[in-house]
Amino acid sequence: MAENAKKILLSGVKPTGRPHIGNYFGAMRQFVELSNQYQVYAMIADYHALIDVRDAKTLQQDTLDLAIDYLAIGLDPEKVVLFKQSDVPEHTELTWIFNCLVTVPYLQRAHAYKDAVAKEKEVNVGLFEYPILMAADILMHDPDVVPVGEDNRQHIEMTREIAEKFNHHYGETFKSPKELILPGVKTVPGIDGRKMSKSYNNHIPLFSEDAEIKKLVMSIVTDSKGVEEVKDSEKDNVFALHKLFSTETELQELARRYKEGKIGYKESKELLANKIIAFVEPLREKRNKLKESPDYVLDILKKGGEKARANAKVKMETVREKIGLKLY
Repeated sequence: MAENAKKILLSGVKPTGRPHIGNYFGAMRQFVELSNQYQVYAMIADYHALIDVRDAKTLQQDTLDLAIDYLAIGLDPEKVVLFKQSDVPEHTELTWIFNCLVTVPYLQRAHAYKDAVAKEKEVNVGLFEYPILMAADILMHDPDVVPVGEDNRQHIEMTREIAEKFNHHYGETFKSPKELILPGVKTVPGIDGRKMSKSYNNHIPLFSEDAEIKKLVMSIVTDSKGVEEVKDSEKDNVFALHKLFSTETELQELARRYKEGKIGYKESKELLANKIIAFVEPLREKRNKLKESPDYVLDILKKGGEKARANAKVKMETVREKIGLKLY
């Protein structure tokens, strides 16, 4: 398929600290694979990060680190438009235009807002308007699909509704994107058995050093069964992570040993740690090399931003004309 005939996929990720293996298997890996099928726009959502981040140096470093992370896992800048959200100021311009169409009660339906209120958190306007900026991020680039986890489906539904509202008032302008639900987003368990998440502090960082990987894997929660007791592999947190790093043959053999009481959790964890280390090592080496060449990474971001903004400028010219801002 010719490059210009590819459908468009857009994804945005906030630069908020180190990615973990749940991020990789849940979403990051798929972006690399999908770049062969779609024209991918991978956006580092630094405006969104301002909802929580209050330190300039932290945001700068996290943004650079996230770009390095994506390149380290195999994102090809020749195939993918990797860009920084703030390099396309048209995103925030479109957000204001959508603000003037969307009502307060509508935004009060958003899960993130309701969750924050339920926890009696002080909600800033950025968090309240998060769905509007997200809609602007997406609709600006006319993507066909947006990859999300099942728990973020509402964001795409709201984006479609905002597009429909604009189109109703001003005529057909925005494409209605579809969500691409990535398998596995909710199934990568953390060391405590819950979904792996930085907010739960139960994660294994993707680019960890060997000693950190071993320490975290050995702390995975299991039941108290001894080596010779029969174990149910499908209820074991360690085995669940083995599924990410082992072949089908290896899994069958491991499941047999669980069932026959021929392996203890300690040995299973040691096998898993070695698997993760072997997987992470080449990624970590590539990341370390990229870290030594920040100018190379920044150049990729700048070029990606220029390409993304060129598209956004064309879109905003149409929007301004449709809503009556354009006089000359």
